[in-house]
Amino acid sequence: MRKVGLFCILLLITIFSACNSGQIKITRTDTPTSGVAEIAVDDCFAPIIQEQIDVFEALNDEASIIPIFANEVDVINLLLKDSIRLIIAARDLTDAERQGLLNKKLQARSQKIAIDGIALIINQENTDSLISLSALKKIMTGEIDSWKSINPQSKYDKISVVFDNPNSSTVRFIKDSINRGEPLAETLKAQDNNRAVLDYVAKTPNAMGVIGVNWINNPGDTTNLSFSNKIRVMSVSKNDEPTIQNSFQPFAAYLALGEYPLRRDVYVILSDLRGTLPAGFTSFIADDRGQRIILKAGLVPATRPMRLITVKENF
Repeated sequence: MRKVGLFCILLLITIFSACNSGQIKITRTDTPTSGVAEIAVDDCFAPIIQEQIDVFEALNDEASIIPIFANEVDVINLLLKDSIRLIIAARDLTDAERQGLLNKKLQARSQKIAIDGIALIINQENTDSLISLSALKKIMTGEIDSWKSINPQSKYDKISVVFDNPNSSTVRFIKDSINRGEPLAETLKAQDNNRAVLDYVAKTPNAMGVIGVNWINNPGDTTNLSFSNKIRVMSVSKNDEPTIQNSFQPFAAYLALGEYPLRRDVYVILSDLRGTLPAGFTSFIADDRGQRIILKAGLVPATRPMRLITVKENF
């Protein structure tokens, strides 16, 4: 027993001496196409990023990307604490956040990868599918709480608004871009994630869900001209009086043209070294194949041109 204890002591002394003399160095073994990397992703983009991972790993069988899907606040904090070196979020870092990373000798690099839309979804039975930005703000601040305020002929009364998470990027977007400083109504509800929002709206006739558009994409439609048949997607107008002509759904073309008003940019933010697996995955998303996946999911690619075709009907 004494020999074992003596051996352990000698081993520790040897390791300590070797570390001090520089004989033991920790080096990275991953490459842009091999190794293991953990990343953090805003849950709003879980479906599209999971598809990016699946394709990337299929092309690079020695690479393994492990995603953590979480709300925006947690995702950003993982990067700032240097627990994760790559995140995907619906906003870029602030100057203060970048400086905090620099203080840790980490330099963040941001790459815009897509333009996303925030969809307003309602139950299939609800036909009140037109809404103005001004009415949306009144709902989010609590000034309006009834479908009959949107449409006096509505068969529903109370509006049950649901978000994915109190700390999500969709909540921040509504606060910053719609309410513009006014507090959210206390009656608004939060689920655990975007899938829970989708499920809640699908079974609740008077519900309105706020959700990332790639969660409602119809994978069976290669034209990207339809959404999931589980729910109905509202058309949003910049005018105070919404009509079919001036209201738009979050299709990629309307996002690209700026006709759909609830849109935002999506970023990959990397604090890792160049030549590593996180850097390789970032390049993949921003390159042709990754951008095609973004387009297929109903978002607008940020680094590749998108062709828009206008079809005129002759009567």
